[in-house]
Amino acid sequence: MSKTQLTQFGRAMKQLGIQMIPAYSPEARGRSERAFKTHQDRLVKELALHGITDIDAANRYVAQTYLPAFNAEFMQLAPEEGSAFVPWVGDNLDDILCQQDERTVSANNYVSFEGMTLQIPANHYRCHYVRVRVQVHRYLDGSLAIFHGPRKLANYDPRGKPKEIKKTA
Repeated sequence: MSKTQLTQFGRAMKQLGIQMIPAYSPEARGRSERAFKTHQDRLVKELALHGITDIDAANRYVAQTYLPAFNAEFMQLAPEEGSAFVPWVGDNLDDILCQQDERTVSANNYVSFEGMTLQIPANHYRCHYVRVRVQVHRYLDGSLAIFHGPRKLANYDPRGKPKEIKKTA
């Protein structure tokens, strides 16, 4: 895990102003791995003890018996009442919580993205974007958009077909 080359998740957390505290040390990683191993060992033995051999029965057992018992044993109440969460008042979350890839606009004012050719339509900001670095956003529904800085240049459906940009008042 690199501190300078962020993953998509790391980039989104940075844009949201959330400081991540990664576990770079083997000791820190070991603590979480030991917890997972404990669950794996304990759960397998409990399923066998109760004669559970299929996925549906195992899922029911985990939801109805194992997790409530585990939580009762290890859950602790927060030292203070209330929530630490604050409402988001920044930009559109869809434009943060999406896949973002940087591309360079080609000589014909289009971007190549995963085998698709995304043509940038004419606009009144620039006559072309040739050799400009832009961001391609892929949203949860598969649709795409091209951004130059904060400005959205174009929207596309999941197959790369252009869609109209909705004007905001």
